[in-house]
Amino acid sequence: MLDDLPHTTDSRLTPARADLADIRLRGRVTADRYVAGEARRVAVPSAPLRRSPRFDAGLDTEAVMGDAVTVYDVDEGFAWVRLAEDGYVGYLPEAALGPSDPAPTHRVTALRTFLYPGPDLKLPAAGYLTLGARLTGVAQAGQYLRLATGEHVFATHCAALATTEPDFAGTAERLVGTPYLWGGRTSLGLDCSGLVQLCLAAAGIAAPRDADQQERGLGDPLPPGLDGLRRGDLVFWRGHVGLMLDATRLIHANGFHMAVAVEPLTVAVARILENSYGPVTSIRRLSPSGAT
Repeated sequence: MLDDLPHTTDSRLTPARADLADIRLRGRVTADRYVAGEARRVAVPSAPLRRSPRFDAGLDTEAVMGDAVTVYDVDEGFAWVRLAEDGYVGYLPEAALGPSDPAPTHRVTALRTFLYPGPDLKLPAAGYLTLGARLTGVAQAGQYLRLATGEHVFATHCAALATTEPDFAGTAERLVGTPYLWGGRTSLGLDCSGLVQLCLAAAGIAAPRDADQQERGLGDPLPPGLDGLRRGDLVFWRGHVGLMLDATRLIHANGFHMAVAVEPLTVAVARILENSYGPVTSIRRLSPSGAT
């Protein structure tokens, strides 16, 4: 999770407008005023983050329950925020936000699970949660975890917040068939970099949001060519990313299949070269710790 502002001019990561900016950017950007912002958390299953404060604006990414955000401004139903997880800046629905406390204690490990008003699967579900959502558990109620909100979730669909799933390629395999969604980062819809970010997060590895940011910020580059690859290697194109499942098979969320799909790397490379993103730009390997 990010706790400082990067020295960058990337508008995706810079909480600065002509009228308002993060106070930590004073002296680096010009704005009419500077504010520290207010710590909040996402209090709904998922919320769209958009580049502009309009409900018909394109989806840049998604925040999910428990995600920490800094709120700089609220106007006409939209909050201008920075996501703590990856530093992304944009507009969330104001109604999606709750207080920053209490802090989460658990995360969802199932692809999806339901929220119930009580510890009984026969009760009408109050909503769903996606893989990676963060929850504040206060007590065990039989097979259910009672949350600080008063709702309940099936306990074995959750784990303590510090629990990780190191085989992030295995997490990706669980998501095969998930529909492709530009800007998506939930188990209901994913884009290519959203898949990578979600699976690395489950392994306890913080990752940037977009493919170009991931290519610059994750792992070490391998020599050119498609030989000697192994499970977990990241394959990048200009605007696309996928994960290797072994020496020859790639898993990626893509617009050709409109889903998370597995295919031979050579097939994907040939099709992408001809139809979309051009040649592979790099292949990167994460260290055992996930650090660059």
